[in-house]
Amino acid sequence: MTTIAIESPRQPEIEALLREGDAYALSLYPPDSCYMLDLDELAAEGVTVIVARDADGVALGMAALVDRADGTGELKRLFVREAGRGRGIATAVMDALESAARERSIRTLQLETGPKQLAAIALYEARGYRHIENFGPYVGDEFSVCMEKSLT
Repeated sequence: MTTIAIESPRQPEIEALLREGDAYALSLYPPDSCYMLDLDELAAEGVTVIVARDADGVALGMAALVDRADGTGELKRLFVREAGRGRGIATAVMDALESAARERSIRTLQLETGPKQLAAIALYEARGYRHIENFGPYVGDEFSVCMEKSLT
């Protein structure tokens, strides 16, 4: 059984998960095209970290919600360990993240991913995210694919 909960990122196991996510992203894209929040940014006010754990309590996946305090939010750091892939963990984390966004009155959720992450793009599209022009720091980055979903 998988549990999904809001947790602090300041845990050794979550930090290890972040390092795995960093290594994965850096294996696909140049460092300047990897826009991952670091531990301090994940622990900041307005950021919610959602973690999926297996029956033994091992962290298998995570994502972060950044509340921009203007009715919009951004999904960051969605990552599922190899051992957790194909088990619906990303979907469960996304369900929890979108629920948390609605509870915070976020009406539009945006995200950035990379063009080589076809499984992630397919997941987002299946959940109703649509492709948009690159926004913010992603403008002009050929390795960025931006998407958004209305939560209303």
